[in-house]
Amino acid sequence: MKQTIYNFLIFKGLKSTFTNSRSFLNTFSILFVIALMPLGSCTKFLTEDLKGEFSSDTYYKNETQAIQAINGVYNAITFTRPENDIWVFGDVASDDAVKGGNPGDQAEITYIDEFTANHTNGIIFNYWQFAYESISRANNVIANVPTVPMDEVRKNRIVGEAKFIRAYTYFNLVNVFGPVPLKLLPPVTQAAIQVPLSDVGTIYQQIEKDLTDAVAVLPVSYTTPDVGRVTKGAAIGMLGKVSLFQGKWAAALGFFQQLDNLGIYGLLPNYANNFKLTYENSKESVFEIQHLSGQNPGEGSGLNQWFGPAPGGYYFNAPTQVLVDAFEKATTGEVDPRLDASIGREGQPWLNGEIFSSGWSPATGFLTKKHQQPQSELTVSGDGGLNYIYMRYADVLLMKAEAFNETNNADSAKANLNKVRQRARASYNGTPPAELLADITTNDQGQLRDAIRHERRVELAQEFHRYFDLMRYGKAAAESALGDKFNFETKRYFPLPQKELDANPAITP
Repeated sequence: MKQTIYNFLIFKGLKSTFTNSRSFLNTFSILFVIALMPLGSCTKFLTEDLKGEFSSDTYYKNETQAIQAINGVYNAITFTRPENDIWVFGDVASDDAVKGGNPGDQAEITYIDEFTANHTNGIIFNYWQFAYESISRANNVIANVPTVPMDEVRKNRIVGEAKFIRAYTYFNLVNVFGPVPLKLLPPVTQAAIQVPLSDVGTIYQQIEKDLTDAVAVLPVSYTTPDVGRVTKGAAIGMLGKVSLFQGKWAAALGFFQQLDNLGIYGLLPNYANNFKLTYENSKESVFEIQHLSGQNPGEGSGLNQWFGPAPGGYYFNAPTQVLVDAFEKATTGEVDPRLDASIGREGQPWLNGEIFSSGWSPATGFLTKKHQQPQSELTVSGDGGLNYIYMRYADVLLMKAEAFNETNNADSAKANLNKVRQRARASYNGTPPAELLADITTNDQGQLRDAIRHERRVELAQEFHRYFDLMRYGKAAAESALGDKFNFETKRYFPLPQKELDANPAITP
């Protein structure tokens, strides 16, 4: 069967509505647009370059086309498109946020928050479609680039980048849905399209294989214009995280040590700078999804509009009072500085010199701040230039602390945990009270486990990790945090979308 290159490329790639296999098989040609563009202080990797129609018979013929194709894979995981609603699962499905927004707007998010979503839920289908589109693009690169006549080192790197993104996407899918179809080939045959479910263990094995392959070929760092591409450290860090999620503590520690051995990662002195445009791709960033505003077609992030206050924003993903209360507070009233770097709250500075009003967020009185930019940096809402950092070095330190604690090494666990707390304390404007964010000193494994979990919650607040942490902590922790609406045995995974069940007869009850 002849394969059609069916995606519409923007920024780092393609935009397609043909994730469903049956419609794809009937598609014979489609517009193909590519871009190479500058990035403020460094350069992001695409701007508009060429137009035309291509099939697998005429594409993947040279190095330029191989680079264009991998850029399409990067585009597939950005927050340019609203279908990338991983925040709904990571934050809203947890105890850290509620839907927010107007009561009737995006009502299906509420069903996810309440764990009453069924197979026809549109948010679930949107994310499924979004994720499998990125996998399809990665599969095309992995299958076709090896035959392209080009520099071998760059060729191998491109395939490694695609394998990382495929692994990253499957990691999200397996943690949202559990067993899913493990599609590893371009969608050019029925066998490649109609794939049965694979169990969670098998999916993790493929994730580990892809990441291991990526580590072997990816560079430690890039120079302009390639800053922002996946690095060796990102793949090693993901291997550590994947091991941690499976309770493979010693393996996780081994990967985190490899990451440290690269000698390039560290904490920024000021916590809040992680979420500012001028500090993108910093030493704290292990894996960062790139955005660029002011482009046509648009290549910016929509998160500032989803989470921002009216009139430009929709004030979704509203933080809860429970999350706000989780941040430590001194007896004299001073709070953990991470609170006001993460969340907008009554009477505190916002982003444009104004003071935040709880009326901006009717649902809870709070708004997510990390994904917002000052108006001076924006031309229009929904076209933010701010990148999304999926993995920060602070996250790595806390994962190391967890793995050390679970292997009965309290001293090393505390050392890594306290590095994160010390940076938070140093981010206080002025002299903090001695009691605020003091070092953790307990050697009790259970108390230390609770301290590490608490630190992850506040350090990574509203970065789309909380739900996934609760699920891996297990039944007791998840049910305690989520309350009566959640039963671990019956609600651990979200239902597969009905449209996929209808389109893929290989998925059997």
